[in-house]
Amino acid sequence: MTSLMAAQRLGFEPFATTSPVELRGKSTEAEAEVSIRAAYRQVLGNEHLMSNERLISAESLLRNGSISVKDFVRAIALSELYRDKFFHSNPQNRFIELNYKHLLGRAPYDQAEIAYHSDLYNQEGYETEVNSYIDSPEYQENFGDSIVPYYRGFTTQRNQKTVGFSRIFQLYRGYASSDRTQGKGNQGILVQEVARNSASPVYIGSTAEILAGVSGGSRGHFYRLRVLQGAISGRSPQVRRSTVEYLVPYEQLSGKLQQINRQGGKVTTITLA
Repeated sequence: MTSLMAAQRLGFEPFATTSPVELRGKSTEAEAEVSIRAAYRQVLGNEHLMSNERLISAESLLRNGSISVKDFVRAIALSELYRDKFFHSNPQNRFIELNYKHLLGRAPYDQAEIAYHSDLYNQEGYETEVNSYIDSPEYQENFGDSIVPYYRGFTTQRNQKTVGFSRIFQLYRGYASSDRTQGKGNQGILVQEVARNSASPVYIGSTAEILAGVSGGSRGHFYRLRVLQGAISGRSPQVRRSTVEYLVPYEQLSGKLQQINRQGGKVTTITLA
């Protein structure tokens, strides 16, 4: 299990403090709606969904119990909506990365997984590629028919490789960001790392991580930064540390964080003022 403090610092607190969304047997309209929204959010990578893009027919079937959550997830992933957002606009390796993230809740473990799905698509097409995740023993073991897929990479689980822990943080960029608004555009994020069979470290308290956590900010907002500063003289060890607070407008946030890092300070919290 991951501590709440670590979850807050790493930016995945929303996933550490909530239980997986499950829909079993007879359900209320409210319960069905929660599952529907959770499925859209997960499978579409937190991408904004317009009302006219919703899969009304599949939603109705889920509400009346004609299909399972697993079937609804499949309907989203096989829809033209998913193709337009993630298949047509991305190179193949990026599409496979996102399929792992959206449908299995983790990052790819090695080049063999990428090669397998690349060959599968080239030989048997889009539907077979997407169904291979949903029909896999891994999906069934973790989500079954009634649980909406969720990000599993943030905690240690059986049969999960540790390399997936650091890689999920590269695919995940904060609860307010979407999978089409990341720094590398439509390029695969893990291509080189997977090819080299390496793993990047997970940095806590870095400027990049903090900025990811407030990626939903907007102009006109102010943020309160709590900073642990140290008094350093020449080569002597740091002997005194003090805590200060800054009130920073959103437009100046990035520059201020970089300045704090250069001066050896450590941002302990950043909150909306």
